[in-house]
Amino acid sequence: MSEPGGSATASPGEFADVPPGAPLAVRMRPRAIDELVGQAHLLAPGAPLHQLVSGDSPMSVILWGPPGSGKTTVAHLVARSSQRRFVALSALSAGVKDVREVIAAAKADRRRSGRATVLFIDEVHRFTKTQQDSLLAAVEDRTVTLLAATTENPYFSIVSPLLSRCVLLTLRALDEVAVGGLVDRALTDERGLAGTVTLTPEARDHLVRLAGGDVRKALTALEAAASAARAPGDAARPEQASGDAAAAPGDAARPDPAADGRASAVPGAAGPRTRMIDLATIEAAIDVAAVRYDRDGDGHYDVTSAFIKSMRGSDVDAALHWLARMLVAGEDPRFIARRLVIFASEDVGMADPTALQVATAAAQAVALIGLPEGQLNLAQAVVHLATAPKSNSVTTAIFAAIADVKAGRTGNVPPALRDAHYAGAKGLGHGAGYRYPHDDPRAVVAQQYAPDEVVGRDYYQPSSHGAERAVSERLDKLRTIIRSRGDS
Repeated sequence: MSEPGGSATASPGEFADVPPGAPLAVRMRPRAIDELVGQAHLLAPGAPLHQLVSGDSPMSVILWGPPGSGKTTVAHLVARSSQRRFVALSALSAGVKDVREVIAAAKADRRRSGRATVLFIDEVHRFTKTQQDSLLAAVEDRTVTLLAATTENPYFSIVSPLLSRCVLLTLRALDEVAVGGLVDRALTDERGLAGTVTLTPEARDHLVRLAGGDVRKALTALEAAASAARAPGDAARPEQASGDAAAAPGDAARPDPAADGRASAVPGAAGPRTRMIDLATIEAAIDVAAVRYDRDGDGHYDVTSAFIKSMRGSDVDAALHWLARMLVAGEDPRFIARRLVIFASEDVGMADPTALQVATAAAQAVALIGLPEGQLNLAQAVVHLATAPKSNSVTTAIFAAIADVKAGRTGNVPPALRDAHYAGAKGLGHGAGYRYPHDDPRAVVAQQYAPDEVVGRDYYQPSSHGAERAVSERLDKLRTIIRSRGDS
């Protein structure tokens, strides 16, 4: 396509002019940066995003944000407003050869015309390390200005040398107010639905809520609902004009002005009356909310972290929510079960010794019966662990012991505890002086069990929570007897 001023732009695929039959989400993309919604933290005058779109700065940028937050829209704005040559690649299909060809063409164009090249790479996290490395020199000497988009945490998915050469801009998921405003715009804008449909308040609220901050999802569902509403014999009722008089065939669309401003007539347009989309139509269009969760990305770690921390904080309802998120997103139930088994010892421990039994039983049940029934076993374990008294004494005890071992506090096994079953062991003094606890009525005797270097070290410090309170009381008595000199 041609840029204003006659400069040629390499704009493959979706970066060409938007055809009339394009999806609603594509047709409604902002045409100028002032139309961009929901990223106020990046839109201040002189901010990096403004400089990127205007071409005032040759800096390379990585756009990181969830689906539907506007990353590709920013690329479109750069392609439309800049006098620079624009090339778009997708990491799903491009390889090192494609990148090198773009870089070679950029060098040639800069020598010939002095014009800079913007290289947009969508889904850049899917590039291998070698593919990302192939960009380094060109980004370093500004042969290309890189504009890369990713839904994955760049600190995990982008190689450090490339990340250090770029400005990282974080796009946030849009809130419900922003999504609702863009839905309203699509209903009335001539590029969108041009007032041919409107939404009941319940349908609008449902659409906005289930979009989960993803504008593309909201507009796709709206377009599907609009198609259903305008189909012959559809269930969506027509909007009535004022005075409850139905519009005559061929009249201009006249939506109800009381419909919260969400629909407006198309000036001078003739056609069927405005259709009202109700909650049932929207529900059919959306079907089920998509869960933003990538088992291979940082979403996996974030949700897992929230799951564990909710159980640790004894918020059973939040823990069940995160469990549901993982299950609906298709997380491996065996992974969830393993985390529960770890949690039972790490965060509950001796405050409720049955927690480990419950978690292990849930893991075995999941392995035996799988999903969907296994989700009941996981939920039962989550409820048990979240509501159980908490103690990390087992965790701190083993970590303290490991720290001593790594620090060299090991020492020799006390002679009385050494293996004495083989020939010659007694001659070495192995086992000499060992006191058999069961010979004592208390089944506990005074005896040195630890090496000299750590005698008297109290690794295990029981809490006063749950069943561990009784353990604490008993432990004091045990240590007194074991560490005493002689019988007591």
